[in-house]
Amino acid sequence: MVKIEPFEVEQWMDRLETTPGVLNIAETCAASVSVDDLVRMCEDKDAPGPLSLSKKLTYGAIRGSENLRQRVAALYDRASDAEPLPAENVIITQGAITANFLTFYTLVGPGDHVICVYPTYQQLYSVPESLGAEVSLWKLKKENGYIPDVAELEGLVKDNTKLIVINNPNNPMGSTIPTTTLAQIVSFAQQRSITILSDEVYSPLYHSLPANQPAPPSILTFGYAQTIATGSMSKAFALAGIRTGWIATRDPRIADAVAAARDYTTISVSQLDDQVAGYALSPAVVQPLLARNMALARANLALLSAFVEKYAAVCAWTKPTAGTTALVQFRDLKEGGAPVDDARLVMDVLEKTKVLVMPASPCFGLGKDFKGFVRMGYVCETEVLVEGLERLGRYIEEYLMGEGRN
Repeated sequence: MVKIEPFEVEQWMDRLETTPGVLNIAETCAASVSVDDLVRMCEDKDAPGPLSLSKKLTYGAIRGSENLRQRVAALYDRASDAEPLPAENVIITQGAITANFLTFYTLVGPGDHVICVYPTYQQLYSVPESLGAEVSLWKLKKENGYIPDVAELEGLVKDNTKLIVINNPNNPMGSTIPTTTLAQIVSFAQQRSITILSDEVYSPLYHSLPANQPAPPSILTFGYAQTIATGSMSKAFALAGIRTGWIATRDPRIADAVAAARDYTTISVSQLDDQVAGYALSPAVVQPLLARNMALARANLALLSAFVEKYAAVCAWTKPTAGTTALVQFRDLKEGGAPVDDARLVMDVLEKTKVLVMPASPCFGLGKDFKGFVRMGYVCETEVLVEGLERLGRYIEEYLMGEGRN
């Protein structure tokens, strides 16, 4: 039997997000939209609708429709002088989670070594480990703004290193790997013929970068063939319910190998999902959709930032520059300012306020890493965030700063 660690963040979410009356500020997707919302956003009122209801629902194009693959490929041409990505190098999958899994399943196994940034989505290091690979964690540090230190790669790499895994923007930190650092990672990997997998599921939500820092391009734009990017309609594009993601690569051999492995799993994606995703990524829809989500992220991050500042006596963080998630550490003044037990805090907050956040120690930490931290998803509907933060503020005042019982 394959040994795989419990996927903590997904199990916590599965258990708690359906709690009656829950106010969910743990959700990591930009506030979801409907098909009707997409139609209203469309800037070409003469464009065909998102669904052809007369189309026969066969398996469809096994790697994804040509229309959708072309529109995904076009995403990687933004702000880049690189050669256009061929649509043939894109494979449509059931979400980015399937894209990542298939990449690992295809490329790594016993005897291989993988380097993975940490913290990140647990799948990115637990799956290769379950497949028999040795995994070294490339730990991101607060003093470096949770940006990878490329100098550390020399001490992590081995003769059998097969894959370097990065996540940009980062989940859960909301940090951004800048262009110069990406170029250094690519150079390091290229010199050693190591493949790079970049989980870019939160791209292009680079909404709060410093004024002099441009949004970084995809890993696919640096001229190195052995690069893979995975993405999804769930996070930046607010369409988690259609379960549509992709693998994109500069190496057609990798695309072919992944496609061959996928024959043993899902074969193809739903034609209905494919059509909706293609419509959402059409030129007349994708720009207003992303503009909506970028504006929501900026406005809501300002609200969360004001909350952390108001409760600075018990709250600390590294402010995100991108994505939809943030880690906030809570301290208990009644316990001398010690970090709280974040798992216990999450359950107590849920019981007393019906507000849901995620504990970082079990979901993103190994050992004692991230004690007292919780992950918040702040690009929900603004009214949900406002109400959630108001309730959480009252809890802080009573139980972490006041005389209430914890």
